[in-house]
Amino acid sequence: MQNAVDLPALIDQYGDALYRTCCLYLKDRHLAQDALQDTFLKVYTGYASLRETQSLRPWMVRIAINVCKDYLRKSRFFIVDSEQANRGEAVRDNSALFRDNTVSAAIAALKPKYKDVILLYYYHECKQREIARILRIPEGTVAVRLKRARDQLKTKLKGWYEHEYEG
Repeated sequence: MQNAVDLPALIDQYGDALYRTCCLYLKDRHLAQDALQDTFLKVYTGYASLRETQSLRPWMVRIAINVCKDYLRKSRFFIVDSEQANRGEAVRDNSALFRDNTVSAAIAALKPKYKDVILLYYYHECKQREIARILRIPEGTVAVRLKRARDQLKTKLKGWYEHEYEG
């Protein structure tokens, strides 16, 4: 692995996918932008430690997920919408940003262990073996979590798309 990192090239290649991951995780576009910046900062500073046996994309996705989890753990991060900001109120849920995209809202509402596998499998096109390596869990656990996540999404999205075919 090279010691130097071409950060602009990494941002061009992976920035959109990592940003979507952060948005779905944090349910806030502005906080996701901050998380994305922190992710690329960690990628830049940790790039030299990337082993030759590690793939770049899964390594970066893992960093992004960990950054998002850190943001969610820190109580100093409050998600505020403009009306509440004018009233001086802060809230922790900004799911209104996702009301226009039912699928994104359903994914964002999943428990983190299910959200992780869905994001890695569908958004980052990782194979189950690769997901197991990234999350440091057995491959069988990945399969079970994917099934459970799909079942939950199927339940949440039932009827959402069916109206398009009625007629």
